[in-house]
Amino acid sequence: MSGAGAEGRRAGAEGRRAGAEASRPGVAGPRAEAGAPRSGAAGSGPHAGAFRPGAEVPQPGPEASRPESAPPRPDADNAERDELYARLRAYEGRAAATAGRGKDLVNEPMIRHWCEAMGDTSPAYRGPDAVAPPTMLQAWTMGGLSGHTDGTGRSAAYDEMFALLDGAGYTSVVATDCEQEYPRPLRPGDRITFDTVIESVSPRKTTKLGTGYFVTTRTDVHADGGLAGTHRFRILKYRPAQRNKDAEPARRPRPVINRDNAGFWAGVAEHRLLIQRCTDCATLRLPWLPGCNACGGAEWDTVEAGGEGTVFSHVVMHHPSFPAFAPDGDGGPYAVALVELAEGVRIVSNVIGVPYDKVRVGMPVQLEFLVTDPDLELPVFRASEGG
Repeated sequence: MSGAGAEGRRAGAEGRRAGAEASRPGVAGPRAEAGAPRSGAAGSGPHAGAFRPGAEVPQPGPEASRPESAPPRPDADNAERDELYARLRAYEGRAAATAGRGKDLVNEPMIRHWCEAMGDTSPAYRGPDAVAPPTMLQAWTMGGLSGHTDGTGRSAAYDEMFALLDGAGYTSVVATDCEQEYPRPLRPGDRITFDTVIESVSPRKTTKLGTGYFVTTRTDVHADGGLAGTHRFRILKYRPAQRNKDAEPARRPRPVINRDNAGFWAGVAEHRLLIQRCTDCATLRLPWLPGCNACGGAEWDTVEAGGEGTVFSHVVMHHPSFPAFAPDGDGGPYAVALVELAEGVRIVSNVIGVPYDKVRVGMPVQLEFLVTDPDLELPVFRASEGG
């Protein structure tokens, strides 16, 4: 196949990172390292493989992962003259939550539901020797809609720090990235406990979103007394930048293109929607990944999608307003769909041609390529109101 395919095979053989967000048009997201078994999602999520102790999910740092942000730079007032920063740093190392306890033991039904939702068929997550997908790490710590009722929750220090930021005008928040490490696999029957600490606060930075501080928390997850995983979560607390109404029109976020998914985007540039095909078991996969999530094979080629599909599921985005995604340019509601192609794989994209409130499950759609601005072309799907 083409040079892009050869590059993809080499990436698979090296077993490096998964370009899990390859087919989510214009969306950048976290990647997971290929060495650990974990769940692959339709439109988002890493692939499955054999578990490797100590495997880490490398993530872009705060300077790299914010959508539509220029590389942050220290504010004109440097750290030495930033009194608020000095006060915020005093919270580094203090507990954000302590003595957390998972509501449920690690269990097979939750693992099964996760794998079904993510489309992950790895045998590592079934049978008497099953392990939990490592990327479920945070799921075992969540309190659900009712929250944790056993006293687990945010600490006074955490609330104080955020009150300082809010009081200084840094009232907006956006998640930027997360990192996970997996010292050991979790297995059905494990009892989860966890503690969260305020790990770091950055000096004041200025981005296109505005000026603010990056706050990183670290959650250590234990199972039966031993460290099972670490989850770092980073947010930007910021004061929104003043928008110039005469500025150039909003652009969609740029997709993250790497050696794992470059062939996909090369195909888009040629108005071809390419699907990976494992040369060992012939399983098709989209988004592009460096290895097969059915058999683990590293070799692959591609087939071109015919372009016909149906809406498998969809959501309507009402907030926040994002003019680049709205047909009228006013940032109104727009539909985002999970489209099932005739070949059997699924892709996340926009549905065009009908009002957002006319999109429905089962609606037939046809592939098109939309030029969103001079530097970006994306695969989208057109429906007709009579379809």
